Amino acid sequence: MKDLLEDRDAWSMANCSVARTLEIVGNRTALLIMREAFFGTRRFDDFARRVGVGEPAAAARLKELTAAGLLERVPYREPGQRTRYAYQLTEKGRDFLPVIMALRQWGDAWAAGEQGPPVVVRHRDCDAPVHVELRCTAGHDVPAGRSYVDAGPGLIRRAPAAD
Repeated sequence: MKDLLEDRDAWSMANCSVARTLEIVGNRTALLIMREAFFGTRRFDDFARRVGVGEPAAAARLKELTAAGLLERVPYREPGQRTRYAYQLTEKGRDFLPVIMALRQWGDAWAAGEQGPPVVVRHRDCDAPVHVELRCTAGHDVPAGRSYVDAGPGLIRRAPAAD
């Protein structure tokens, strides 16, 4: 069981999943829009106000998140008004929840003010607080330092350096 990190210079980061994810959601506004989508925000004006950005920034990020497939636009119409669009999470967007939860959990532990965290996410069925855990597919908890990096199918190996 060799840890791939022991030979890091032999592989390329050109296909890095973390870097590709950051290309999609790697700025503050995009992450906060996703937070708001998980909190139930749907309308453009509400996203802009709750995230605290101007309309151009909100429009750009919503367009990017929609193009990336995390959100989708759905038409709605108030009586007597023109058709407008709301945003809702797609399956791909809902799969981003553990990322937002992990950021919130870390922030609660290391960046919250003296009063503590501003919100607590609770399980609807039992009211217990919800948190993110690392687990292997066999169901074991995996503490820090108890995992290793292995080659995946998308690993790109570098050509050996010429002498």
